Amino acid sequence: MKLTFKSTLGLLGTSLAISSFIIFNPVYKPANGNTATSSGTTTTADSVNHKLFAPGAQVELIAKQFKFTEGPAADKQGNVFFTDQPNDKIWKYSTDGQLTLFMDKTGRSNGMYFDKKGNLLSCADENNQIWAISPDKKVTVLLKDLDGKKFNGPNDLWVHPKTGTIYFTDPFYPRDYWTRKTPELAKQNVYYLPQGKQEPVLADDNLEQPNGIIGSADGKTLFVADIKANKTYKYQIAPDGKLTNRQLFVEQGSDGMTLDSQGNLYLCGKGVTVYSPAGQKLVHIPVPAGWTANATFGGKDRNMLFITAMEGVYKLPMLVKGI
Repeated sequence: MKLTFKSTLGLLGTSLAISSFIIFNPVYKPANGNTATSSGTTTTADSVNHKLFAPGAQVELIAKQFKFTEGPAADKQGNVFFTDQPNDKIWKYSTDGQLTLFMDKTGRSNGMYFDKKGNLLSCADENNQIWAISPDKKVTVLLKDLDGKKFNGPNDLWVHPKTGTIYFTDPFYPRDYWTRKTPELAKQNVYYLPQGKQEPVLADDNLEQPNGIIGSADGKTLFVADIKANKTYKYQIAPDGKLTNRQLFVEQGSDGMTLDSQGNLYLCGKGVTVYSPAGQKLVHIPVPAGWTANATFGGKDRNMLFITAMEGVYKLPMLVKGI
């Protein structure tokens, strides 16, 4: 997340049944420059060749009652958890369309991801820590500092599917709830924390402001967005956890990001932009908000693209599934 927050809002209700939603009819802009509207009208057949969603697919507003939404993560059942960071809450959107408050006082959770044990790992921004939140809401602090110095602010993370290693970004975005106004670390880096370890390992210190991060289903590839440089990089993950063979993937940065089962990468910022595994721009999905912070796949069949954007959360039914 790249925004600085002001004062928080009052407490929200703990349960909300979603019985209706607002539909946004976007105009999709495929890579060839033609346009395809959500009504299914297209200028050429090529404009729907990405086969990510049906021509009539629509971005649906689930709810718009938050301060700033972030960190969507899906559990094994497909329920999606997300943060309302200024209000210090984590919400749950279930596979049956129920929106409920999962947890209050979340350490100002930002980016999140589930591990194999069902723990919700969180970038707890309030004290620049990384937490593991159990299903019964028990908090374990996995990481609190680096050689006695506070992290800039762990922002987003990803868990390796085989080793359990946590990869995370550490940009500096000053918050008004911090007492410090300057960083204690000289650079904004990418780190990884091997499972069971208490000391992080530096993965890349040659980025301006790393933000979004996601890895492939086979655990061999990692993507990291350098949002300040407006670039996204691709790395190979070595057996020992190190990042190797850094390559420029696309000339576009991102806040959060996700992958689908075909290896397409979804970058967030001004809406959602999807790139093929080869780095070809497939489609831009506009979202009716000033900033799109993050996205993930959820739902029973993992074929719902769940989008966090400013005060709202949205969904888009897909023809592809998440990893």
